[in-house]
Amino acid sequence: MNRDEVKKLIVGPIATVPTPFDADFEVDHGRMAELTKWWVANGLVKGKSVIKVAAAMGEGPMLSDDELPALLRTTVQAADDKAAIILGLGYKDTKRTIDDAKRAQDLGAIALQVVPPIFNLPTQDDILRFFSDLSDAIEIGIMVYVTKSMHTPIYMDTYRKMVDFENIVAIKWGAVVGEYEDIYELSDRFNIIDNGKGPVSCHKLGGHGYINHTVDIHPPHELRVWELCQNKEYDAAQALIDSVEVPLNKIFAKVGERTGGQGVAKKGMMAAMGRPCGDSRPPSGAITDEEMAELRDVLRGFGWPVP
Repeated sequence: MNRDEVKKLIVGPIATVPTPFDADFEVDHGRMAELTKWWVANGLVKGKSVIKVAAAMGEGPMLSDDELPALLRTTVQAADDKAAIILGLGYKDTKRTIDDAKRAQDLGAIALQVVPPIFNLPTQDDILRFFSDLSDAIEIGIMVYVTKSMHTPIYMDTYRKMVDFENIVAIKWGAVVGEYEDIYELSDRFNIIDNGKGPVSCHKLGGHGYINHTVDIHPPHELRVWELCQNKEYDAAQALIDSVEVPLNKIFAKVGERTGGQGVAKKGMMAAMGRPCGDSRPPSGAITDEEMAELRDVLRGFGWPVP
């Protein structure tokens, strides 16, 4: 698959899916296969969305080197070539990242979301060497990502120098440095995936997709948001976004004050919608009965089919 073919797949609402755990906090592969089939059946298919496995909200950093490829294998097999599967990788040095990337390539991922090796405290030249070496070593796509909380910025001039790296196909953008609009000068070369202002701002500026909390929870909502953006019905899209994001962000903030872990509220929503996938691994706490009741009320208020 060449870079243009991969770029056509990294579009729309990006589903950062949870990793199911059983009662002993072991990866539940049977549940992951069931959920993947449900996501595909409900529209998270090639050209409309992306299933992103083992990113931060999917608790990827909590998985072992053996668990990561096994989870990817389960997801790819269950998707049966109907969905675009991306694997989240991060924080490792160049050699180990390349090893993980080659394994993911062999297992059927169409691309990788890759965070620089933050614990190496890389300079901008280090980051360029890291992504250059990774791009040269594999034949699938790379979506470059840097998170605000990790204090490893990538500056615009560094992104500009990445245009010659064949397999860098996308940038997940939250304006860690500079202005939000800056990255869109590169939107002809890279797919720009919003991680900050939302799908409307992204689409208006020429972006290609966005990170969200809910497309894997209730696919029709986010698929409709993106459809409205594609039709340039921006006011309607923003109103639909706000109707869901404002109440949910309050709950995410409330849960975050009590316990860390990006997967806690996500898994709460999955359970509230009748698709439980276990609790997050310690030290993150489980969602409480009170929080679950509040979540169910909020989701019912959206008109979603809460059992």
